[in-house]
Amino acid sequence: MGRSDHMPVCERRAGDEEAITTLAARQHGVVARTQLLAAGVSEDVVDRRVKANRLRRIHRGVYLVGPFRVPRAHEMAAVLACGGGALVSHASAAALLELHGERDPSEPVAVSAQQGDPLTAVARTIYDLASVVGQRELERAVANAVSRSAVHVTELRALLQRYPRGKGAGRLRALIDADALPALTRSEAEKRFLALIRKAGLPAPAVNVSVARYVVDFFWRAERFIVEVDGFAFHSSAHRFEADRRRDAELAAAGMRVMRVTWRQLANEPLALVVRLAQALAR
Repeated sequence: MGRSDHMPVCERRAGDEEAITTLAARQHGVVARTQLLAAGVSEDVVDRRVKANRLRRIHRGVYLVGPFRVPRAHEMAAVLACGGGALVSHASAAALLELHGERDPSEPVAVSAQQGDPLTAVARTIYDLASVVGQRELERAVANAVSRSAVHVTELRALLQRYPRGKGAGRLRALIDADALPALTRSEAEKRFLALIRKAGLPAPAVNVSVARYVVDFFWRAERFIVEVDGFAFHSSAHRFEADRRRDAELAAAGMRVMRVTWRQLANEPLALVVRLAQALAR
């Protein structure tokens, strides 16, 4: 005989409610039908709650508990829908770890079949990200993670040694090579640039935000004005030069003005740089 044969209706309902809310609390408000059945909640109870919209279907057999979507609910639902061993990965994981802009809610969540926590480790996330983003975005993600001590370069090297032939492995390997380490000073450049405009009394820009499908360094929204800081690894190559000009052209077509600042200008010509910035913002 099952639990329903021994318990009064009120107790069964209380037990069902506790099982559902406890599970949802551990999983960003999301539960799977198989999990509910394993916890002792009957199929009839699940079906009634779905019909009453108390369990809102996100994927087949995956539900949001209650009326409000909580942070990471969409990602957790994707993991549950894909089954055991599934992890949020690639750009989706990078967005959650604040390594690469924000995830577009209209885009599907990237999920990989691996073993571990529902969110891939930072090193593995960067490794996966190398296969799906541009060089500038990869540089920014690595710089961000290293500057926050979220990952160490030795962890990335170990991962590359273990998986040397991944789609983005070559680019990531070149980026963290000893000769390319200046790419990891982007956070220092950002700090110096922001300190410079504060000292000059210029309005503060948004930093590392998405504009017309790109993540830009600095953005004055009202003026539709962008500043990109060059002088990092890869930016001196012919391929990088062409890619940056293509990027600038697309931003200009979207109605933005783009100004490029080199590390040398930032370090050695701060006053002249401030004058150019003030004139650009005034226009």
